[in-house]
Amino acid sequence: MEKVFESYSDIVSVDDIMRMLSIGKSSVYGLLKSNQIKHVRVGRKYIIPKRSVIDFINGICYNNTG
Repeated sequence: MEKVFESYSDIVSVDDIMRMLSIGKSSVYGLLKSNQIKHVRVGRKYIIPKRSVIDFINGICYNNTG
């Protein structure tokens, strides 16, 4: 999974996540607000590790098997 996102830096933006997951901005904010994608909020800015997005995707894949 890491190879798919290797062009992204270790810290990604909301716009990056929109492209990574092919979803809209409100969906990204929903994932952040529900803490499904781990992040740190500094003032109005979100600090989002790329690893958190990968972990989110892996969690969906593992939860939907079986």
